[in-house]
Amino acid sequence: MSTTVSLLPYQTSLVQSIMDPSSSEMVLIARGLGLRTVLCTLLKIYNAPSNLVLLMNASQDEENGIGSLLGLMGVRNPGLRIVSYEMNRRERRELYKQGGIISVTSRILVGDMLLDDIPRELITGLLVLHAEKITPTSLEAFIVRLYREKNKAGFLKAFSDQPEQITHGLFPLRTIMKELQLRKTHIYPRFHEEVQESLERRKADVVELHQPMTELMHDIHESIILCMGATLSELKRSNTTLDLDDFSVENAYFRMFDAIVRKQLDPVWHKVGPKTKQLVGDLTTLRNLLAFLLSYDALALHTYLESIVHSNTVSSVTGEKRTNQSPWLFLEAADVMLKAARRRCYISTDAFRAGTVAPQTLGDDDDEWAALDEELGTVGDDTGKKKKWLPHGMEPVLEELPKWPLLVEVLQEIEQTMIDHPLPPQSTASDVVLVMTSSQRTCDQLREYLGTMNPSLPMGQQGRRMMERRLREYLHWKSRLNERNNPGGAKSKQGGGGGGAGAEKDGDVLSEAMKRKDAAKANRAANRRRVRGGAPAPSQRSAPGGREEGAMSQAGEMMDESDSVATFLSTQGAFQAEDLTLADDQALEELRRLVAATQGELPDVDEEEQFYGLVSPEQTIIIRAYSDDADDLLLAEIRPRFIVMFEPNQEFIRRVEVYRSLSPGLAVRVYFMLYEKSAEEVKYLTGLRKEKDAFERLIKERGSMLLPLGENDRPSRGDLMIKQLSTRMAGGGKVIETTPPQVIVDAREFGSSLPGLLHAAGVNIIPVTLTVGDYILSPDMCVERKSVPDLVASLNNGRLYTQCELMSAHYKQPILLIEFEEYKAFSLEIVSEVKSYAKGGKYPKKQQPKANDDSISITAIQSKLVLLTLSFPRLRIIWSSSPYESADSFKDLKANQPEPDPVKAITVGAEDGDVAGGATNTAAEDLLRAIPGITAKNVKHVMSKVRSVRELCELELSGVQDILGIEPGKLCWEFLHKGEKS
Repeated sequence: MSTTVSLLPYQTSLVQSIMDPSSSEMVLIARGLGLRTVLCTLLKIYNAPSNLVLLMNASQDEENGIGSLLGLMGVRNPGLRIVSYEMNRRERRELYKQGGIISVTSRILVGDMLLDDIPRELITGLLVLHAEKITPTSLEAFIVRLYREKNKAGFLKAFSDQPEQITHGLFPLRTIMKELQLRKTHIYPRFHEEVQESLERRKADVVELHQPMTELMHDIHESIILCMGATLSELKRSNTTLDLDDFSVENAYFRMFDAIVRKQLDPVWHKVGPKTKQLVGDLTTLRNLLAFLLSYDALALHTYLESIVHSNTVSSVTGEKRTNQSPWLFLEAADVMLKAARRRCYISTDAFRAGTVAPQTLGDDDDEWAALDEELGTVGDDTGKKKKWLPHGMEPVLEELPKWPLLVEVLQEIEQTMIDHPLPPQSTASDVVLVMTSSQRTCDQLREYLGTMNPSLPMGQQGRRMMERRLREYLHWKSRLNERNNPGGAKSKQGGGGGGAGAEKDGDVLSEAMKRKDAAKANRAANRRRVRGGAPAPSQRSAPGGREEGAMSQAGEMMDESDSVATFLSTQGAFQAEDLTLADDQALEELRRLVAATQGELPDVDEEEQFYGLVSPEQTIIIRAYSDDADDLLLAEIRPRFIVMFEPNQEFIRRVEVYRSLSPGLAVRVYFMLYEKSAEEVKYLTGLRKEKDAFERLIKERGSMLLPLGENDRPSRGDLMIKQLSTRMAGGGKVIETTPPQVIVDAREFGSSLPGLLHAAGVNIIPVTLTVGDYILSPDMCVERKSVPDLVASLNNGRLYTQCELMSAHYKQPILLIEFEEYKAFSLEIVSEVKSYAKGGKYPKKQQPKANDDSISITAIQSKLVLLTLSFPRLRIIWSSSPYESADSFKDLKANQPEPDPVKAITVGAEDGDVAGGATNTAAEDLLRAIPGITAKNVKHVMSKVRSVRELCELELSGVQDILGIEPGKLCWEFLHKGEKS
């Protein structure tokens, strides 16, 4: 039984315009307007065993969502089938023969097409998602060329809902249409006439709630904006030769800004100094701070800021003072930012920072606590009693996010509306309240707040219980920060004291802790005097604005607070540890019930029946994070009439519009919450404007675009098969070869763009699983391709040495291809930026790495390459600036060379019986591959040299090295003989 999925008029019109199986076209639609519904409707039309429709570029979540929606439409048995890496070639061939709708990754599909495992001429059509990612070097462009070689009648439909990503570069829309060989484009923005008519017939009741930020939040927000402006100005000043017009604070709100900045600097990244690289990283940090200010609680934000200051003060590796620090931290605005963040959490008196008061000696006498409070001028918490776990001199403020009490007021208003206006019995709507947020972290935060709040307290303090628990976690973090700065400090004495009878021991602990704290404090004070009184460091002189103040001036005060917290906790003994690790049982029980209700989970009936049961819709609050098109199905299933958008999201607003338009007679009220005059508001409005500008640019480009020639109008591949023969043959005349040139490619190489470019150049690609090399150009020529990160890793673990050894043993012309990225610097200096492998980066002049140091440096890479060429004199190295240059180099190398034999290429380095189809001891092979020095590429070579694992274990070191090479052989032999005396 199928469920009818209704379509709006503009969706019906779009489906009708693209359903023609004889046409190929691209659809650009605004996010939230039901792209998945349109796609599934099209798939339902083509669902038949006689059709073979392939879905490409779908992520795992998208595959699950499309499969679920197709199931609701009645497309079942088999419905959408997914080709995974667990399926072998035979299973995939059988699946393709059955026809229907199949989702397959580009990497699997390109291999199946080259091996003719899929009948290309029988493919009904291709559906390509995320068309904005198509480039001339992408696998999808390679697949389209293979598809059109044998299938001119099949259709190709491309879809995208990211217009902003198709506005960079020269004629981006034309480039995508050229690579996908399309001739027509449908553009559906929100301001499309049909879309407006469909969505404005029935409008939801939207209540906009513009919540002002607190005064301290406003100070932090302004400080971040000032720091971002100063950082951007310094970045432009340091790079005057680059086009940095798009570098503005408004654009810096978006995540893609980081990619834009890095793309501009990538070609000269090896030339820019560490100051520019630091500024680029600081922009990401400041952008995150803008988002965290509005989503993190006060204590989490303060912890994050302190972590930034600490990481810029002390090196996490050596523990010494850092010299390269973020310039924005020296601004006065950074000082305002950190002080305001601390005041949102607590107010610290001089007694707390100095640690001169020892309140733990007062015991549990409330009168003595009250007297001390009166003497220091501090106050208690909301219950009027001083918390025993709170260090003296610290007055908690625990400012709550302004949206929290606003959400409570909204929920109370919704509850009252449900009472005053109950749903009629025949209504299909639900009283379930849907609260949408931007992240899962915010969902967890709201669940805890609503589950632990105290309604009897005034607004703004109802989440005191949750904030106090987080304050205790913060105090523990501060004490751990002290332990990292002072190894062997307060932590070694923590377990010594208790309460009551252990008072004398507590006094000894306190005395020792105070001594250690005074010594550390004096040391830091001396360091601060040297920094403030002496000449400023180079990084400080280059700080934006020329000031040497800011958050870095508070680093010493932060450490003093850490010492005070560590000293206080070290005297609390077992009672304090238990108090800080065990939460309030009642709060946990309330939170547990709330989570079960918000997530729609039904606990076991036998478990605490007095607390659990079926939750009625009017008492259910579902808190969810914004997702993709799956939110359309969520709204259709829950059918809420009250929706709270805790954070703005333009996509979800359109989904609500579509949901309201598809639900006649259903009154929907949306509470739209937004921080007034904040980055949240600017980002939302700027996002709307950017999307509108992107659509207008695409519409303009479509109107003036010169479409490329069709595939049938291009020169034939035979024109590319002309070779220059030897001058001994007819004076060097040109002849046309009967067969095109071919290159044997390892199947694992299809993750790169080089095979696709070789095919575009008229070379036949033969995918096989190679034991030696990545590309076989001729019977005597073997190429091992390495990207820069792969080169660094292979040189470090010795894998490249083994690969070169195997190539030299089996081929006359072994070649190492070092391939750089197209739009990045053509220089080995970028190896210092390979963060996955670089540990130390560049070294100061007086701190060169030791001989056995594995840290990456330019000289280390060059030295290892020189040693590699000395070890293998026949090895040739090709330096390629891009995959295009690699393809041209391969064409030149293949000139006047015989074609390689795929059968012989497979047998090189492999065991004869395995290649011929004989049985292989898979258990022994898996055991060998687990031994250091033996890899997937040389395991067959090892199995051809020894008859058993026992024989390998009985070999001497020289015998193992003869098989594997010097370094891999040594690793293997030492692993097998570990524990034996040499």
